[in-house]
Amino acid sequence: MFEGHVTDLLAAYADGRLGATQVDRVQAHLAECASCRAALSDIQFATDLAKELPLVEAPASVWESIERAIDKPAAASRMGWLTPRFTFAAVTVLIVISAASLWYFTRPALPRWDVARLEGAPTVGSTRLAGAGQIAEGEWLQTDALSRASIQVGGIGVVEVAPNTRVRLTTARPNEHRLMLARGEISATVTAPPRLFFVDTPSSTAVDLGCAYKMHVDDNGNGLLEVTLGWVSLEWGGRVSEVPAGAYCRTRRKIGPGTPYFKDAPERLRLSLERLDFKGGGEAELDSILAESRLRDTLTLWHLLSRVQPEERLRVYERLVSLASLPPGISREKTLALDPETLKRWGDVLVEKWD
Repeated sequence: MFEGHVTDLLAAYADGRLGATQVDRVQAHLAECASCRAALSDIQFATDLAKELPLVEAPASVWESIERAIDKPAAASRMGWLTPRFTFAAVTVLIVISAASLWYFTRPALPRWDVARLEGAPTVGSTRLAGAGQIAEGEWLQTDALSRASIQVGGIGVVEVAPNTRVRLTTARPNEHRLMLARGEISATVTAPPRLFFVDTPSSTAVDLGCAYKMHVDDNGNGLLEVTLGWVSLEWGGRVSEVPAGAYCRTRRKIGPGTPYFKDAPERLRLSLERLDFKGGGEAELDSILAESRLRDTLTLWHLLSRVQPEERLRVYERLVSLASLPPGISREKTLALDPETLKRWGDVLVEKWD
């Protein structure tokens, strides 16, 4: 059942010890395999934890006992099986056990976030949540059909967990707050500088840019993002969709985020866009999108500029210009060449037309 998995390469991958070819292989596999992504998450969690372990020097009494054992060959000779090699091994084990025990009782507590039961009987790990509680790095929160819960995202926001949802706290640090949404739906409200809060899913990562949004993931790992305030950047494998308030964006496993569209976009545009993004649609779908586009749908067209085939880019550009004239200082040539600075400047101007 594990044929084709990259489990034996994950530790070296997390450590940065793989060559370029193996890195490409692992990354391609991780994009498709939830079990290997979960295994990598566990390895990274254990590695991060190990980095936090203090260097503990064995107590002087331990070394004194070793010296006494070495200085007493007569006692060892009375027990033929107690060879010097065995004695050294036994003492080594005792040292390891002592150091591990010392670390266990003096180790820093895992970072935790506060959790509250809103309805039903959600669980954190194997513990049923009766009221208020906490979730630590590496733990899962699960709700059934009758349960809801809320998670305090450090001091920067709150996430409401809907019924039939499975979500994991993967990172809780001052400069990175990260959840893994395996299935179900969450509603997040965050007031913090951009790129502090992340939600990983099997088909994308939602990057908070100061916002409120809902993220839904079905049993196949496909997702739907709805932004209600601010902006969210939906990212996967170098593909990025910038989604403003009032807009949606779908994601698909092995593909990543699709093209954003506004909630009130024409139905034919939305259906054609889904076929173009995820079902191998072509010229007919693009024709429909261009014909149905309104001024507000320049959000969709602006993203499509860099996603359609080069021979179709001119058609998207011309429809954009017909809906919102080209601003001063932005050239046709640089736009069609997908110059990053030109696209950004035009996007900043188009934002004003999306209200």
